[in-house]
Amino acid sequence: MCLHRGCSIARCVQATREYGAGAGSGVKMEGVGLCANNKQKQNQMLPNKMRGEFTRNQRKDSEVRVRRTPDLEFEYSDADNWAVELSELYSYTEGPEFLLNRKCFEEDFHTHITQQTLPDQKWTELDSVQHRAHAMRLLDGLDVIGRERRLKVARAILYMTQGTFGKCSSELEVQHWMRYNVFLLLDVGAFTALVELLNMEIDNSAACSSAVRKPAISLADSTDLRVLLNIMYLMLETIQREEPTDSSEWRTIRETFKSELGSPLYNNETVSVMLFGMVTKFCSGHAPHFPMKKVLLLLWKTILFTLGGFEELQCSKVSKRAALGLPQLPEDSICVVRSMRAASPPASASDLIEQQQRRARREQKALIKQDNLDAFNEKDPYKADDTREDEEENDDNDNSLEAEPFPLERDEVMPPPIPHPPTERVCFPKGLPWAPKVREKDIENFLESSRSKFIGYTLGNDTDTVVGLPRPIHESIKTLKQHKYVSIAEVQIAKEEEYEKTPLSGGEEELELCATELLYQGILPSLPQYMIALLKILLAAAPTSKAKTDSINILADVLPEEMPTTVLQSMKLGVDVNRHKEIIVKAISAILNFEDVCPDNCLTLIIILHFTLFEYMAQHLVFANCIPLILKFFNQNIMSYITAKNR
Repeated sequence: MCLHRGCSIARCVQATREYGAGAGSGVKMEGVGLCANNKQKQNQMLPNKMRGEFTRNQRKDSEVRVRRTPDLEFEYSDADNWAVELSELYSYTEGPEFLLNRKCFEEDFHTHITQQTLPDQKWTELDSVQHRAHAMRLLDGLDVIGRERRLKVARAILYMTQGTFGKCSSELEVQHWMRYNVFLLLDVGAFTALVELLNMEIDNSAACSSAVRKPAISLADSTDLRVLLNIMYLMLETIQREEPTDSSEWRTIRETFKSELGSPLYNNETVSVMLFGMVTKFCSGHAPHFPMKKVLLLLWKTILFTLGGFEELQCSKVSKRAALGLPQLPEDSICVVRSMRAASPPASASDLIEQQQRRARREQKALIKQDNLDAFNEKDPYKADDTREDEEENDDNDNSLEAEPFPLERDEVMPPPIPHPPTERVCFPKGLPWAPKVREKDIENFLESSRSKFIGYTLGNDTDTVVGLPRPIHESIKTLKQHKYVSIAEVQIAKEEEYEKTPLSGGEEELELCATELLYQGILPSLPQYMIALLKILLAAAPTSKAKTDSINILADVLPEEMPTTVLQSMKLGVDVNRHKEIIVKAISAILNFEDVCPDNCLTLIIILHFTLFEYMAQHLVFANCIPLILKFFNQNIMSYITAKNR
């Protein structure tokens, strides 16, 4: 459910009615199937030759349609827009809870505010002092012993973070009060209280044992956890969105919260480590009622906010290279990727076989034409004289140092070469939008193979001596050196080798205590368990995975208490389940950089910190069969998966 679009159940009901209206599309699909059957019958009635031409024409038409298909609409950024990110937190099954949150808030508001002042006074009509006093009163209600009373207060706070939509008349007004209420709650210390309550619910052994004994877990088993995670996610997602209209006080609150969120201030561990622990506890089977989609979304947003996004990543690259004395980056890879077209899915096996056969026929025709030309040249009486003249001209060219290279022999079937204008800048060829990068090791390997071929000996790591090598090799070496790129990891590897050779004289290695280092220190003791747990959830959410009895249940926070009884409810639940799995895949991919969706994740930022940390984490991913899992995920119709609108 999209929170900012009125934030009411009426929107959800309207959406379900729209999906229900789509049930009539079955007639349309039957019509399409009937047309397809008629085409097949007509195709069977045609002769073999006409049938082949008819099939080729259909294939050509389909290829033209594929070429005319517009580019996919996507934005390569840290995250989607605010409305989409808020809507992905909820499921359609949670729709009735919006009215319940509003009811809890209005009851408490009527008890403490409207009885003391005007009876019809709204939250939007109070001043800042009254807002702060009521927020402090709600926080005091979170410390009570009674679970029901504590849950009602938590729902009232959740309604505040949702923008008190019941008293707003427009979407912009909801967004305004949402930001105001979130910064107000953060200023009075609501996030710290929520983290403590979340720790208490994680350690609730009674709820865990009850969930383990249940044969079927539903949405009602994770009510307390879902309310707390919803509040924390809404606060985090709202605070990290910077607006030009934010006051200086709000900017100070944001920076303070960012530093506290990345520091081990909550129970001597960061919030990210606590959420990683929830993931492992869920996958081990000790807490099957955990709402894993909300946990993963909150974990992703926590890493994104504490470690930084695209801009922080680029700034850290530039500053790190400047500190190591390396040249500047040739281009901003993020800007280059944003301007690229979406990659088309790979061709099918039949299309690849047809292309190979077509290429073989073209090569055969070219060889036949070449044989005909050779036979004509043998009968040419002037061929011998022209050959002697060409050899004399070639001898003259060999005596000069500035001789032009020999032109390639070509026949009439080969196209003429394309002239390239002389220019000093690097021209990117088609299909390569960024500058190529060459390592020092690549140049050494190329020189070693060239010397072995033309001279018969090698010179080791010498990349400057080119005596005895032909001129094309000189040009190749010059081109390779123009694109030479020294990465941060290569410098770190050289320093590590130096430390290993001279551990005493090398001194102590400098350690940069940043948010990435603090996160890595927290997850290092249980890093293999975290990686395996994330991959287990990703396997369960993969579209091609089959239902197994021993697999984990990731639908505990989307299935209602009572299963649907009508076609409309079943269709709505099916859409909700598919959407639920897609969001889980998105969250895990953003955390581990599987599909290169967001470079603001653990792997990309850790490799900038130090290559050994990245290597250790990537090694555990490989040990956990990460690569086969990625191949399994792509073993489907990617275009239909991307373009499916499960909302």
